[in-house]
Parts: sequence; C-alpha cells; structure tokens
Amino acid sequence: MDATGTALVTGASRGIGRAVALELAARGFDVVATMRDPGAGADLPAEAAARGGALRVARLDVTDPTSIEIPDGLRVLVNNAGTEAPHPAFEDTPIGLWRDMFDTNVFGLVEVTRRAIPSLRAAGGGVLCNVTSSSILAPVPFYAPYRASKAAVSAICDTLRAELAPQGIRLLEIMPGPIDTDMLAGSDRPAEAIENPVYEAMARRFYAQRSTNVPEQTTSTADAARLIADAVLDDASPMRVGCDPMSIGMIDYWRTVSDEDLAGATVGFLTADD
Repeated sequence: MDATGTALVTGASRGIGRAVALELAARGFDVVATMRDPGAGADLPAEAAARGGALRVARLDVTDPTSIEIPDGLRVLVNNAGTEAPHPAFEDTPIGLWRDMFDTNVFGLVEVTRRAIPSLRAAGGGVLCNVTSSSILAPVPFYAPYRASKAAVSAICDTLRAELAPQGIRLLEIMPGPIDTDMLAGSDRPAEAIENPVYEAMARRFYAQRSTNVPEQTTSTADAARLIADAVLDDASPMRVGCDPMSIGMIDYWRTVSDEDLAGATVGFLTADD
C-alpha cells in the first residue's frame, strides 16, 4: 500500500506504540498517536516533525468507550495498547486478574476495531494491525492470562482476515519477542509462582533461562518499528510476522514443527530437574 491517509496507533505514549507512531509518520502517514494521558506524548509532534512527518496526539483509553474516536480517512489501525500483570501459578491466579487483562487486551481492542472497520472500508481499504506476542507459540508457564488474551486476539485476526478481505482490509498480526520497553524491564524478575513450593523449581528454571537468553536478544523499539512499518506497507506480507530476531525465528520454527514436538521440548526442559 501507499503511505497515504491516516494511521491511528493505540498505546502510543511509550514502547512499541510510540516508535511505530513515529515510524509511520516518517513514512508519510498522517498519524494520530493515542494514549490514556496525552501529556505523556506531548513531545511526539515535534519529534515527528523533525523526521519530516505529521503527527498529532489524542486521548484514547481502550477501556473507556466514550474516549474512542475514529478519524476519517483511516488507512491503518495499529492496536498496540495492552497491559501485563503478576504471574502466579494458574491455580493461584484470582479471577479479577483475568478480567483486568481481558478488559484491556481483548475487549478494548475489540471495541476500537469494531468502530474502525467502517472508516477503513470508507477509505477504500487498508491495514488492521494487531500486536500480540510470540509467547503464544510455545507452552510458557505462569503467563496464562496474558498469553490467553493475546491468543484471543490472534483468533480474532483469523476471523477478520476472512471477513474483511473482500473489503480490501488486510490483517497483520505482529508477534514481538523481547523488545526494549518498560514492560520488558518490569518483567525481569522471577514469576510470582516461585512463592508456591509446588512450582518453585520450575519458576527458578524458567527465570534462569529468561535471564540468559533475553538480554542478548533484545531489540530496540526503533528497529522493531521499522520492521512493523515494512509489513504494513507490504501487500504481500504474511499475516503473522515478527519484529525482532527472536520472534522471527520462533515463527519460522513454529511453521515447521508439530505442536506435540514443540510442547514436548519445552516441557521437558522446564521439568528436567524436578
């Protein structure tokens, strides 16, 4: 597609959302960078202008339907807003944590998307881009609410891919791995499951693996944003794409291995010392 018209990015105050908003503006889109607190993005228009782009900041809280306004001429929607939470063992996870996770990561995304589809259609089509996670490709312990919310969005992508193709609306599912964000930094700790003696050994092994692999494979938000923008503009892009070396490798591997082999390798590693 051509980099013309309006692009709306949710959760653009920091991290991947901020970098994507700036990159799409630099590519030529008229970007609306949305966030709960517009003050957090006060410097974005000037930064975009310094790169030759056009960007404005607007308030949008995906959990507050009254704040959701879809601009005319919408060509690209990037559903990036999301949240994370503590990671106890499944049996210790309160139902309220599940509800909070799905309220933002699924139901908020659904409401924004539902309202955006008519605008995308009226503009002659475009790209609907949902940010999920490469963690849904493997059996990761202790992340059930987060992974389930992202897997729900992945299933939504499959359905919308079929529904919207005749309207010229292309689906993209971005599945990041370790990106240098505040969310990633905040997760650099053992899962709260470590507090349950039944799961302590697995939680320690899982954290040791993360501590070894993640720092050396972390990708900057700017580099991730460039790959995301490339996929947005590439009409031949597959629906599911990574935006960093780890996620690209995981998706490639996932496409070639059976579910049982993938699960067996992961579970075998995590339980080897039990």
